[in-house]
Amino acid sequence: MKQIRCECGHQNKEGTVLCEACGKPLNEESSKQLVDMRYEGSARRSQTYNKTIIDKIWNFFSSVKVGVWIIILTLAASALGTIYPQEMYIPPGTTAVQYYEQEYGWTGKLYYELGFHNLYGSWWYMLLIASLGISLVIASLDRVVPLYKSLKYQRVKKHANFLKKQRLFSVTKSWADEDYEAMKEQLKKHRYTIREESGNILAEKGRFSRWGPYVNHLGLIIFLIGAMLRFVPGMYVDEVLWVREGETKVVPGTDGEYYLKNNAFKVETYDKETEKEVFQQAIDRVGNQAIVKNYQADVTLYEREGDSIPGQTPELKELKDKSIRVNEPLKHEGYAIYQVDYKLNEFNAMSFHLTNKETEENIGQLTVDLYKPEETYTLKDGYKVDLISYFPDFYLNDDGNPDTKTRVPNNPAFVFKMFSPEHPKGEVALVAIQQNLEPLGENDYKMSFAGVDTKNVTGLTVRKDYTLWILGLGGAIFMIGVIQGMYWNHRRLWIQRIGDELWLAAHTNKNWYGLKNELNQAVQQTKIMPLHDQVDKDKG
Repeated sequence: MKQIRCECGHQNKEGTVLCEACGKPLNEESSKQLVDMRYEGSARRSQTYNKTIIDKIWNFFSSVKVGVWIIILTLAASALGTIYPQEMYIPPGTTAVQYYEQEYGWTGKLYYELGFHNLYGSWWYMLLIASLGISLVIASLDRVVPLYKSLKYQRVKKHANFLKKQRLFSVTKSWADEDYEAMKEQLKKHRYTIREESGNILAEKGRFSRWGPYVNHLGLIIFLIGAMLRFVPGMYVDEVLWVREGETKVVPGTDGEYYLKNNAFKVETYDKETEKEVFQQAIDRVGNQAIVKNYQADVTLYEREGDSIPGQTPELKELKDKSIRVNEPLKHEGYAIYQVDYKLNEFNAMSFHLTNKETEENIGQLTVDLYKPEETYTLKDGYKVDLISYFPDFYLNDDGNPDTKTRVPNNPAFVFKMFSPEHPKGEVALVAIQQNLEPLGENDYKMSFAGVDTKNVTGLTVRKDYTLWILGLGGAIFMIGVIQGMYWNHRRLWIQRIGDELWLAAHTNKNWYGLKNELNQAVQQTKIMPLHDQVDKDKG
């Protein structure tokens, strides 16, 4: 790599603006204006290497413009993901392809086809997050390394051009040693660190504030790592579990290790008469509706014992009983199961009579389990009924054919084939709530409604989060960087004897007005000339 040799003898990398040792401007353009103190004028890697594919990748991700565009794309994608609910939040039993089109029309269908229904787990969104992290790492290293080296090894004595091209500058032609010592004492009172060499001084304070942006980047990188770890199996679980009374289900996100049984579910409401004074405003707002006081699921948590064969009920070991209420979850081994929703009197089973339409004779009764229906129901004397089709949430689709919106039995409908001695080939009937259709012609037998069995259902959320402390750590480090860079600034003053004159030059990364006032107060009681702002001079 090409090296640039300064007159002081120091070898500088190509792209260096100011000599890393003496500060002399190394090109004609920089010598005609105030010195460029970004990264102390040091060359960044992205400015010096551009040959290999690694160099090109490094230079691409080190660009601030590229980082900004990645942030814009990530924010835009995240915003699009909030237009409609993510797949994990759609009603249980609903297929995503049907739900989005039925609920939101063609825009919902497009939303699904473009993959926004499962945005935050998609490969391309993860690629955006990873690209943002790579950009933060490379951009930080590309800048922080040369800045660190320049600040760590900066010399006390600087080149004359470096001094007179600083924004704050002054020259004192008549001064005494007493003035020099008095100024040193004033700088110490202002908590400057003094380095002295051959009668020259470098006074510095607040250097740590220069690392604020990079501390921000570190916090963001840790935060992004925590966000990406949420997609690693076992690190993060946020699943919905609906369990009917008396039902035992595997707890999602546990790989079949834990099972939960809903022993009973109950809802308690406030008595409007006895508690009228306390809840008068709430009663007036809801009118005749009941005000829920408490809803809870009395559950039992089980653990699977040994391995189980697919299709067989595993052996379960009881772990604990718990009444789950709002804000009172069941907790075990990092998992927390919260009570979040419920459904009262959900259809569980429906009973029907096979009836002769002419004689109204009741041949027999059958009961259909709406969650595990059988294919054939055998009655007496050669009578039987086959369940040809079952539509848990019945509706007629665009083609006029029976279909189901979801797998939840909100509006169950059935296609029965009724066999009798008179009709050994069977008669077909479509039976739904308040509907009894005969699509293949008039039948001699019908299926008449006999009763319904309902059960309460509890809606639970299963959560486990081993990434929360990583997200918290990243957020805390980010805020430290914000405070570090916002409330402090890096201030430096160079005092140099050049012949019989005393030159003063100062620099800060922000708040020039504050630095100028502070340093001019330090020379107020001396014959040393106060610093003037060369930017204001040029404007004047």
